[in-house]
Amino acid sequence: MIEDFEFGRVVIIGDLILDCYINGSVARISPEAPVPVLLRAQQVAVPGGAANVATNAATLGCAVTLLGIVGCDHSARVLQDALTGTPGIDLSGIVADPSWTTVTKTRVLSGRQQIVRIDEERISPVPEAARARLIEAARDAIVGADVVICSDYAKGVLSDDVLDAVISHASERNIPVIVDPKRRDFSAYRGASLITPNRSEMGLATGGLPLGTDEEVERAARAVVEQFGGDVLVTRSEEGMTLVRREGGVTHASARRSELCDVSGAGDTVVATIASVLSAGQDLETAIVIATSAASIAVSKLGTATVSRSELSAALMAEIRESGVTLSTRNAQAIVESWRHYGARVVFTNGCFDLLHPGHISLIRAAAAHGDKLIVAINSDASVRRLKGASRPLQDEQARATVIGALRDVDLVVIFDEDTPLETIQALKPDVIVKGADYQEHQVVGGDFVKSYGGAVVLVDLVSGRSTTSIVKKMQQTTLAARTAH
Repeated sequence: MIEDFEFGRVVIIGDLILDCYINGSVARISPEAPVPVLLRAQQVAVPGGAANVATNAATLGCAVTLLGIVGCDHSARVLQDALTGTPGIDLSGIVADPSWTTVTKTRVLSGRQQIVRIDEERISPVPEAARARLIEAARDAIVGADVVICSDYAKGVLSDDVLDAVISHASERNIPVIVDPKRRDFSAYRGASLITPNRSEMGLATGGLPLGTDEEVERAARAVVEQFGGDVLVTRSEEGMTLVRREGGVTHASARRSELCDVSGAGDTVVATIASVLSAGQDLETAIVIATSAASIAVSKLGTATVSRSELSAALMAEIRESGVTLSTRNAQAIVESWRHYGARVVFTNGCFDLLHPGHISLIRAAAAHGDKLIVAINSDASVRRLKGASRPLQDEQARATVIGALRDVDLVVIFDEDTPLETIQALKPDVIVKGADYQEHQVVGGDFVKSYGGAVVLVDLVSGRSTTSIVKKMQQTTLAARTAH
């Protein structure tokens, strides 16, 4: 799963925000005015905006370079202290300008209820000298990037010249650029690979097109594709996400049910997760599915929050926990593709499994240890007869599949009718094939095929002296001895 991903380097540029939370309890109304009186308990400050995107990506395991502008003020120092608490974030590209005010959002809460939000910001054009330093830092950082994120909170950092420099520099190096947009006209992001507007932002960018159904969202997204020329991911709150590709493909990712606590920063989690998964060499559809789960975890937490790799991995596994089912190879293909979109490492092993014995159990346990989901392919009755003779199998294929499927390590059982599982392997494209050490690697059917796309063949030790043939032979000898004795 995601715990095995090797994340790369993500460059994040955008509006840096300090999110402050004043927590306390309200027990009375002020005698001076009809307002609640908060008994203050604590105050915390966490990274927000592009800084929150950075902490999310770094928490998952990416190396992060963060770029933006802060003032020479107390909030800037607090923000830097908050960022240094997360390992893996390079802050050398942050530009401090004395004429700039570090954007600060202070939320006052009683329990989990937000009472008021106080914003401190001065929206004005970034001074030309500061923009030039930011562009130079961005160009240097992009050289070593796997993915670039532009986190636009409409606070002035991502001006036209900054956007143009970042997107063009990344495009020249075939580095994907993801934009979390805030402008009404998305054509400003032309050249980016992907934008991630929410439903409100989509409405503004498309002149109020309806966004209630899947079809309406797709239609609006097509209009946005025309604006900037890339892929569009529409985040739809409890309805999940819809990815519309510029070349025509559409993917709907359903949201995982979770207790809604606070949506602050959920979009940051989404864009950070997508970029992180892409930096690990995964495809965009996989990134979307994983990001949907990450967002569900983020909104269940109070305040601007990050999602760890371990809790995301646990959530992903919980969503694909169905196991033991027997399917045709064709139906199994859809299940395996879904597993891959959750980041699962798929393992394959096969056999007749006529009489289940400790050798079989040892093989299956060892195979399961090499990935997240295990497929066991069993020979059909006709296939077993061709391989073992007219007296076999002792149990029919459905009985054997039921027994194998009942093992907790087995996630999927398929039955193949050919003499070898090669066609099944070619259809399912597992990441790993596991066989017993009585084989040599070059003898493993489908091994060369799996290795051709980066997969692996693993040979595991077997329990000696255990086989269905030996059990049958022993039963025959016992029966013969009993008859002789009488």
